[in-house]
Amino acid sequence: MNKISLLLIILSISVLSCNKTEDFYKIAGETQGTTYHMIYEGEHPNLKKQVDSLLQVFDLSLSTYEPYSTISKVNQGNNVEVDELFTQMFNKAAEVTKHSGGAFDITVGPLINAYGFGYGKQETKIDSALIDSLLQYVGMDKVKIVNNHLIKENDNVQLSGNAISQGQAVDYIAKFFKKQGIKNYMIEIGGELAVKGLKDGKKWRVGIDKPYEGNDVAGQDLQTILALTDKAVATSGNYRKFYVRNGKKYSHSIDPHTGYPAFQNILSATIIADSCMTADAYATACMVSGLKKSKEIVKKMGLDAYFVYSDEETGEYKVWYTEAVKKMIVKK
Repeated sequence: MNKISLLLIILSISVLSCNKTEDFYKIAGETQGTTYHMIYEGEHPNLKKQVDSLLQVFDLSLSTYEPYSTISKVNQGNNVEVDELFTQMFNKAAEVTKHSGGAFDITVGPLINAYGFGYGKQETKIDSALIDSLLQYVGMDKVKIVNNHLIKENDNVQLSGNAISQGQAVDYIAKFFKKQGIKNYMIEIGGELAVKGLKDGKKWRVGIDKPYEGNDVAGQDLQTILALTDKAVATSGNYRKFYVRNGKKYSHSIDPHTGYPAFQNILSATIIADSCMTADAYATACMVSGLKKSKEIVKKMGLDAYFVYSDEETGEYKVWYTEAVKKMIVKK
């Protein structure tokens, strides 16, 4: 299990509606340093082979662990020709950066690497001098696409698509399923998922894990269960992906403004949207933003959300969710 799979584990949504039926089929495999699971209605020969092939194409665009991928070439140089998948990711990232007030930013690559949560070498000493030296390379204003080429203000600018690309991969496969005429399915990659239609005549049931340290197995202790159809879901949290060094805790959610891990009162942020790429990116943005600002973000963007947070006065776990989510919640 490498670093990217650890990152994805914290995006832990347990799919509960997975029993075999005569009409539904399952495929599973590995991709992007993590796993995928898909359930779909109707027999489609060679579907797994086709899915694996598409995910390989995706990796060759957006996997930082693939040395010859488009994003790796961008991180290694400047004025690099980019493909359609990369451009799609970049444009959505820029959109979310704008609407989240900079809480989401794919140029945090140097910081992600320094803390040991990315593809690069972890720094042995993290102090204000190091953070200040890296922050000069962070900011979406330092990168742009011109004539299908990614131009960086400085060669040291590094991109990390980990907080958006898994969701994008789900959308990518969902588009393929639609072309195959599959009307009822669940696609899950590294914890990000999308559901379409029904399963055994009912909405798909998706569980959200309770966000506390020690809850390391997805699905073993659930916060709630949602009944969904025709939606995508992503969850971000800091209760699994972190480490402690010299008595100090470091989490993977890095605030692009400060360069330091963002320990807000939100313990886990679940976003429900029409596209998984959107849900993925905004879930990360909300973890960085905190409860008050996250409420404003989801309202402004017309998203649905389920937040588990720590009460600032009592320290107790509480939940907040949008009105539409209230209708999705089912009893455990």
